[in-house]
Amino acid sequence: MTNAHVASRHRISSDDLAELIKEFVLGDVVAWHHLADGLMNVNWRLDTPAGPFALKRVTDVPLDRLRRNLAVLPALAEGGIPVIVPVVASSGGVVVEVGGSGYCLFPWARGAHVRGVDLPLPQVRRLGAILGKLHLALRHAAEIGALAAVPDSLAADVVTPELAAEKADRLAAAARAHGTGDPFDAAALDALAKRRVLLAEYAALRPAGNVPAGPYGWTHGDFQYRNLLWAEGELTAVLDWDRLGVRPYAEEVVRTAQVQFGVEGVFDLERAEAFVSGYRSVVPLEPTALLDAGRRLWWKRMTDFWQLEFHYDRGDHSCDDLFIADEALLHWWTERLDEVERAFGGAF
Repeated sequence: MTNAHVASRHRISSDDLAELIKEFVLGDVVAWHHLADGLMNVNWRLDTPAGPFALKRVTDVPLDRLRRNLAVLPALAEGGIPVIVPVVASSGGVVVEVGGSGYCLFPWARGAHVRGVDLPLPQVRRLGAILGKLHLALRHAAEIGALAAVPDSLAADVVTPELAAEKADRLAAAARAHGTGDPFDAAALDALAKRRVLLAEYAALRPAGNVPAGPYGWTHGDFQYRNLLWAEGELTAVLDWDRLGVRPYAEEVVRTAQVQFGVEGVFDLERAEAFVSGYRSVVPLEPTALLDAGRRLWWKRMTDFWQLEFHYDRGDHSCDDLFIADEALLHWWTERLDEVERAFGGAF
């Protein structure tokens, strides 16, 4: 993805904006600017006499699924979860299609994004408890029919070392074929060679079976600092409901702990354990479920190359930095696998 392509992706035409202003009955928009925090979707702040709004162009989820996901937010708000309910357009829906894209609009939420490692421990525990309350609120939404019923069991593919090695070889060939001497290509080739060594060395530790430990339920899907707003020590908003789906609860707990507290190539294990403890004060997951989820997440990271697939298959370089950081964390994590799993299990 070229710089020009990135810049054009962040623009909105005056005609499309005028149509959206009309559909969402905004009146005058006195100023607007692109928000750089998002990785996948594209967001703008719109300033109006009635106050500011956040406009979101959805690029990575089918619009029917987005409509389903947004429809549950009023019920969560009524249940005390800090969510921002979308603005209803004049058509009666919350997603408006203009210029071949889907858009939704939200009242502006106060607060700032705070990395998990920058939260004091009491806030970390409170964040875990909030995730537990969110899972219970989503469970209630399913019970009243606002979401589909949860199946009794789920299957999750466990990638074989052989398939992961094939992916690594294919991406290494793409990096070599690039042939520009780009520093990212060199870093990718080095990382892929080291990943092949890890795959061979730790193949025996991959998770057994394709049925993760329950219980299962509706989950947010991307509960991490870029989608959370804090103000005066309180969580003011849980944003970005694109990935709402049914998963093992433990999967979301350990993934959140990894994304929130695995920063700059290391885990803050004290905060990870505090977060898990806060969650279990609301939803008493068994340590065995958390340990199963932790091992499955580690193996998923071991066998996954999604940022490189973005880079080489799609020409999208927006997640390059994530690959470098995640690769460093994977090596640190692998060297301390028992220690990290104790933290995920709440026993660090």
